[in-house]
Amino acid sequence: MKEKLILILIFISLTISSQTTQQLDEVVVSDSKINIPFSKNFRSIQLIDSKTIEEIGARDVTELLQLLTGIDVRRRGVSGTQADLYIRGGGFDQTLLLIDGMKMDDIQTGHHTLNLLLPVQLIERIEIIKGPAARIFGQNAFSGAINIITKTLKKSNNKVVEIYANDISYGSYDQLNYSIKMRTSIEDKFNSLISFHKTKSDGYRYNTDFKNDFIFMKNNIKSKNGSIDIISGFTEKKFGANGFYASPEAVDQYEETQSSFFGVSTKFKKEKLVVKPKLYWRRNQDEYVYIRDNPEIYRNLHISNKIYFDLNFIKFYDSGSFSNFGIDNSQSYISSNNLGSHKRFTSTVYFDHTFHLVDDKLIVSPGFSVSYFSDLSFHFFPGIDLGYHLSEKSKLYANFGKTYRIPTYTDLYYSDRNTIGNPDLDPEHAVSNELGFKFENENIQLSSSFFQRKSSNIIDYVKENETEKWRATNIRNLDTKGFDVDLSYVKVLRIGYTYLFDDSYVNDINFSRYSINSLKHQLTSRIFLNYSKRLSQNLMLKYGERSDKSNHSVVDTNIKYSLGSKGYLFFSLNNIFDESYSETNLVPMPGRNFLFGFINYFE
Repeated sequence: MKEKLILILIFISLTISSQTTQQLDEVVVSDSKINIPFSKNFRSIQLIDSKTIEEIGARDVTELLQLLTGIDVRRRGVSGTQADLYIRGGGFDQTLLLIDGMKMDDIQTGHHTLNLLLPVQLIERIEIIKGPAARIFGQNAFSGAINIITKTLKKSNNKVVEIYANDISYGSYDQLNYSIKMRTSIEDKFNSLISFHKTKSDGYRYNTDFKNDFIFMKNNIKSKNGSIDIISGFTEKKFGANGFYASPEAVDQYEETQSSFFGVSTKFKKEKLVVKPKLYWRRNQDEYVYIRDNPEIYRNLHISNKIYFDLNFIKFYDSGSFSNFGIDNSQSYISSNNLGSHKRFTSTVYFDHTFHLVDDKLIVSPGFSVSYFSDLSFHFFPGIDLGYHLSEKSKLYANFGKTYRIPTYTDLYYSDRNTIGNPDLDPEHAVSNELGFKFENENIQLSSSFFQRKSSNIIDYVKENETEKWRATNIRNLDTKGFDVDLSYVKVLRIGYTYLFDDSYVNDINFSRYSINSLKHQLTSRIFLNYSKRLSQNLMLKYGERSDKSNHSVVDTNIKYSLGSKGYLFFSLNNIFDESYSETNLVPMPGRNFLFGFINYFE
């Protein structure tokens, strides 16, 4: 494998000098609920914009995220059927997903966090916030958050109704993907998009077949007083779950999930005050069957609902500083044949103020959030961000913050013949800090940071003797340290590396089921090769070594032939060297596989 990687690196070095230099566009990020240019943001953030998504040729968001260091996406199967998200060694229950700033956390389990990942054709950009984000987004942003921004609706001064096929592709294991879109525009007063996406496959091994459907709708209604955005989505997944849960020997497992969301948002401006209210809802239904053809043996059905209301205020001052404050309320419900029926009310008050000092060279942003949980009482979480411009192109930054994660209902109440939850669990807590450096000019973007997260009350499953059940307990303390480096040369080359070191401390317990298996060494690289005006290629390398010493090196490629304004043809070859590896739970990933098709441009 090493010899193959060396050949690829030689090929890259010979071709990179021939690539065309591109001017980097200024990107605006919204990680703090305030739109701030990327060059002026002082947090550890990585971005993937729509142009990069198109260049990479990834078919789903999980493939995109795996190209970023510090992000550990552990897939069970392909095409985003089931995957868990880890950021800087945090757990899958410790990361938060947002769509247009609306939280998609799941109260049952973090295994469903990524259920509502949007098809890549609908995405304007993805913002990956590494490090504590609880004071901005609330609980579950323990180790980081990912905010997916949808594409702006295309507008027209006339009445327009368009229906067209957006893409169609076919690949290994009889995989078929296609999507259909309908766009409506009425004199720029009403703009709408309805999009349907389908993916299905026979599976790459026994009982890994799947059928995934996704329906998405986005509307914008304009009036004299402003505009209202309405967004909604529904996904249904049916898939064989060979070895996904329980143990690798459980080859006949089966799962069906339905996830949906609906949100309404608007914005009011009055002089230097901006008010942004959001009202939204998320639902998840999860049916798990241990024996696919005999559900009577063991079956779980969970239905959860969560309603959110976020009222955000932004006040700007003549000095250039601004305040960001508001209140975020939610009411959640769950009904389950295993977990029971429960409800929880949550209210969070947050405040941040950003100072511009020393001729705008020094940026100081202290803040806090206070959260109330109807079943867990109050929690207070302060933090501060610091940034200093060394020059127009380089800056130092640092941040400190407390963060937390409340137990899921699976932690609290799940029960089977081997496991029992614990309704007396406390929230997990952590203190995080980071020191970093950023450099950016018209050709190069370089960032590097050192970080540490000291976690306490981490939930583990323990028992005193072999005959007992595993019981969820706040038993573990964890000290995670590391550093990362990310370098990109225009949009031709990107390379990143992350190192993680975990120190775990457990009280005197005879048996512990919790296993830390972070990506200790992670290297990712992407090279964009532009052969002609129409023909281009991406080469992507993903290398990882976990705490248990297992490692993998996977190389993918995507070749694209442009058809001008009509779209492009593509051919993807994944796992070129047929690497044998797994990402979680000993579930083997597919060997060499391909996908080819046509993409119709959608704006």
